[in-house]
Amino acid sequence: MEEEFVFEDETQELYEHHRIISDPKQKPLRIDKFLVNRLESTSRNKIQSAADAGSILVNGKSVKSNYKVKPNDIVTIVLSKPPREIELIPEDIPLNVIYEDEHLIVINKEAGMVVHPGFGNYTGTLVNALAFKLRDTSPLFKEGSERPGIVHRIDKNTSGIIVVAKTDIAISHLGKQFFDHTTDRTYIALVWGSFKDDELKGTIKGNIGRSLKDRLQMDVFENGEFGKHAVTHYKVIQNIGYVSLIECKLETGRTHQIRVHLKHIGHPLFNDERYGGDSILRGTTFTKYKQFVNNCFKMLPRHALHAKSLGFTHPVTGERLYFESELPYDMESTIEKWNGYISGREL
Repeated sequence: MEEEFVFEDETQELYEHHRIISDPKQKPLRIDKFLVNRLESTSRNKIQSAADAGSILVNGKSVKSNYKVKPNDIVTIVLSKPPREIELIPEDIPLNVIYEDEHLIVINKEAGMVVHPGFGNYTGTLVNALAFKLRDTSPLFKEGSERPGIVHRIDKNTSGIIVVAKTDIAISHLGKQFFDHTTDRTYIALVWGSFKDDELKGTIKGNIGRSLKDRLQMDVFENGEFGKHAVTHYKVIQNIGYVSLIECKLETGRTHQIRVHLKHIGHPLFNDERYGGDSILRGTTFTKYKQFVNNCFKMLPRHALHAKSLGFTHPVTGERLYFESELPYDMESTIEKWNGYISGREL
């Protein structure tokens, strides 16, 4: 639950940036651990620094990072600047631009880059990079909006294609396409487990919402009582022994949709820390095998998901545009390593 309000004390005016109410069955948990999984793309160190600065409140009182969150606690983060008035700093960060015109720009985002600024990530984001690149050509970025031109996003550790609007017409038109699910989005994922012959192609349906058992994760609700409607289509590209390479097409675009849906059917993304894919879920008990998988984790230090292609209608010309990107080196080399292991060339 989130809402904005102004918090005041005797010395200065502080503004609420985040409000989270803990679950009625919340077990005692350090607040830095509680927040690091509830706030998108931040770190425990940044949360601890915020606590040291008195910016983290529980039930209206500042707490230290070792405070244990209890049931129904109201946790808020307050800063001296309003959420919409945080300065957007243009930064000269290299971007892989695969298409650009006066209305939009298409980027092949690297894994590890946050899309837009937020608590703990006010610099180094895609928006900071675009604020520099488009500062003289895009009216949206001149206005200093906290989230200019962003009509969709991909997770920090997901690589691949993202489109950004440069004009009001583009942001309105593109935003409607994503809302109406008329875009075409294809992802490539490396997942745990092999698929049976009758599972090589399928559709995963199930509402996605915050887990009722673990409030730090999203979950699938098949009865439709909770969460939002979500549909993912998949097909297996290659079974590689204990892992599989698959293609996913999104019919909807919910938070962590592919990651949650694939975990739901028993195939978590390889090295997905949040959803359990960073453990050895399939294979043997041999020491050499365990070492092999750990080496793969080091080679691919993030969840194995790449936004390979994106199709949409141009907001002005009406032309249907389609863009593709190659798998990044970390995913490609890990897939090759698995192929080598299964074929017996690498033991």
